[in-house]
Amino acid sequence: MSNDAEEMLQMGSEILSPLVATCGFSFKVLGKGSSSGGAFAYGEFRKNERWLEFHFRYSLGMVSYHLVDCSMIHQDFMRSVIGKPNSGHYPGFSNDPLDGFRQLLLDLQECGADFLSGTDECLRNRIEAANNLPPVKLGLPD
Repeated sequence: MSNDAEEMLQMGSEILSPLVATCGFSFKVLGKGSSSGGAFAYGEFRKNERWLEFHFRYSLGMVSYHLVDCSMIHQDFMRSVIGKPNSGHYPGFSNDPLDGFRQLLLDLQECGADFLSGTDECLRNRIEAANNLPPVKLGLPD
C-alpha cells in the first residue's frame, strides 16, 4: 500500500464517494505538503455552501463539517446525533490507513442525514447543537 499522502487521500475519497457523490457532493484535493510530522494532504467533498473537509497523514485525521460560516468537528457531530461521546465508528483503531475512511463512511450512513441531505436550516441547527455540547468529562466514571 502506498504511503503517499495525496494518493491515500484520493483512495479514501473513493471509499466515501459512492455515498457522498450520490448526494451531490464532489471531491477536490485542497492541498498537500510535508512537515516535521511527515507528508500530509487534505481535501473536501463540497456541494454549494456545505462541505466535508478531511486531512490525511499516515491515516485519516481531522474531519469537519461546514455550512457557509459555521462548522463542527466529526466527534461533536456524532455526539449530538447519538447522545453520548465517543460513540461513532470513527476514529477507530487499525493498522490499515484506509480504515478511517471506512469508519467515517459507516458514521455517515448511520448518522449523516443532516449533513448529506438535510436542509440548510437543519444542518445549521445540528452544528449549533454540536457546538453547544458541554465538555466531555475525562477520567473514570463517577
